[in-house]
Amino acid sequence: MLWRGVLLGLICWLGAFSSALANSLENVRVWPAPDETRVVMDLAGEPSYSYFTLTKPDRLVVDLKDTTLGMTLPKNVSDSKILSKIRKSNPPSKGTYRLVFELKDKSVPRLFPLAPGGEYGHRLVIDIPHGNKKVAAKPSKPTKPATATETQTALPFGTDDIIIAIDPGHGGNDPGAVGPRRKYEKHVTLAISRQVAAKINAVPGMKAVLTRNGDYFVDLNKRSDIARRKGAHLLVSIHADGFHKPQPRGASVWVLSRRRANSEIGRWIEKHEEQSNLLGGGALLNDNEDEYLSRAVLDLQFSNSQKEGYDVATRVLKEMGKVTKLHKSSPEHASLAVLKSPDIPSLLVEAGFITNPQEEKLLHTASHQKKIANAVYKGVLTYFEEFPPDGTLMAARKNGVKHKVTSGQSLSVIASKYGSSVSAIKAANGLKSNTLRVGQVLTVPDVNVGALASATKPSGSSSKPVTSSGKTMTHTVKRGEFLGKIAQEYDVSVASIRSANKLRSDELAIGQKLKIVGVKPKDKQHKVKRGEYLGKIASNYGVTVDSIRRANKLRSDELAVGQTLIIPGS
Repeated sequence: MLWRGVLLGLICWLGAFSSALANSLENVRVWPAPDETRVVMDLAGEPSYSYFTLTKPDRLVVDLKDTTLGMTLPKNVSDSKILSKIRKSNPPSKGTYRLVFELKDKSVPRLFPLAPGGEYGHRLVIDIPHGNKKVAAKPSKPTKPATATETQTALPFGTDDIIIAIDPGHGGNDPGAVGPRRKYEKHVTLAISRQVAAKINAVPGMKAVLTRNGDYFVDLNKRSDIARRKGAHLLVSIHADGFHKPQPRGASVWVLSRRRANSEIGRWIEKHEEQSNLLGGGALLNDNEDEYLSRAVLDLQFSNSQKEGYDVATRVLKEMGKVTKLHKSSPEHASLAVLKSPDIPSLLVEAGFITNPQEEKLLHTASHQKKIANAVYKGVLTYFEEFPPDGTLMAARKNGVKHKVTSGQSLSVIASKYGSSVSAIKAANGLKSNTLRVGQVLTVPDVNVGALASATKPSGSSSKPVTSSGKTMTHTVKRGEFLGKIAQEYDVSVASIRSANKLRSDELAIGQKLKIVGVKPKDKQHKVKRGEYLGKIASNYGVTVDSIRRANKLRSDELAVGQTLIIPGS
């Protein structure tokens, strides 16, 4: 009986000892962002920790109590503005694991634990803000009074860009929905968002800004704040849908509902938005603490933003229906944090269900991402072409501008300045002769937005280059085509088409012939035949061997019969 008691005591002691050291540091993930670097430590159990900072050199020291190491250190960090290395150090006591974070500057880190969520277990999150180095202010120079010439060339109308905030969903330690082949939503959303932004930036009078432009997490409630700081007229959040069953498929567009979602999918999205913020470590949305939403209850501006957001959403959905299957044919409603800004019309685009095996594969193809991006771009563009905000270049193009005649100006000078015509100005103002008087206010119609954009650029600023390399082709205008659409078809800029054809306005006639310069040759595909090698194939198409290697990411020059190669610019 005695040996049984001793054995039982030994078992209990070993159990207590093993439970005391049951925790283990399994992985460390680093997510650099523009303003801060996030470090996520994956642990086997709930972390017990303490920390302090040191200077000369700057360091953050974290002690993980009752924890062992289940990974390899040190870890060098190359792409962070604040963090250079994570290493271990001598612990203060037995059973404690000490980590040292070598910093490039002083910072005040924020540490907090996260409970298991999604595919992750227990985590300890460290947010390290990047140091803001203050630059000594230069003494301001006295302002030089404007000359008569400068006064005359000042433009008496709004020349602002229409700013579109593109929000790639998820990011960093929040992967979003995960497909059956372990493909992450966060990668799809960033790829599509970048393409949408590039298309918008190619339109004179429009500008796109991204809420994130890399693989890092942005708190859901901060995404609208970023759009607001940039002066956005619209916020478009890009996502890829997920569901607990693989059957649902198709794209959809969502707008805000202050009530519960109107579908099972909507309730799923609302639930997983909360999960995403937990994964990312952001504060959950609380209506009572959200100053924008609480203010919006009595703010008519909110209703107007919702109306505009719904209008844009309808147009985007219509365009998406031309390139992919739709889950629903009209915008759906849900109460989502990224849509809750009262002063910025907002919509959320679900490009498809990444949890559907077929759509997961489709969403990761460059061609399908391009189609989705183009549909979003077209929907946004058609809305602002019809309803451009006051004070913008696009409003000037649609509604004309007011011009006050100064000494020495003639109708031809004014028409040339705005890219309009003498006859159009005379017709708009009911003029029977070309005689003008100083101080007379004219309405100038058919304004060339590209000309205005160039005229309003500050001196020394760079404009978008107009490429002249490549082939020159002739395009015959068809019904429903406009300059932006034609430029996109040939992958050239709108400005290059205007310049090559000396267009004074963007109005086109059906059957009109346009010269398209700088058209890049399209890639071709080649199926390898027996006896062929890279040098022979390159010679046949008039390209270099290196260009074929790069286009196909070839690690060696060995080819297989039947292998398909991309021949770039052939």
